[in-house]
Amino acid sequence: MVKNLTRTGNSVALVLDRQLLEAANLDPDDQVEVSTNGRVIVIAPVRSKRETDKFKRGQELMLAKFAGAFQRLAK
Repeated sequence: MVKNLTRTGNSVALVLDRQLLEAANLDPDDQVEVSTNGRVIVIAPVRSKRETDKFKRGQELMLAKFAGAFQRLAK
């Protein structure tokens, strides 16, 4: 999908269609995090503390369970 930027004062805006918001499971009132690697702009929903904590717990469990395999793969 190709979109055009829209000038808004000294800034520019990107208008997202309803179908794009629905596909990304976003509501117009949601907060998003915008980041870039210098070439690509990434727009992602802000994760709640609960989601972040759940992810960290899962990551710790995975690292503990597969630590040996990760060490062997690193060699």
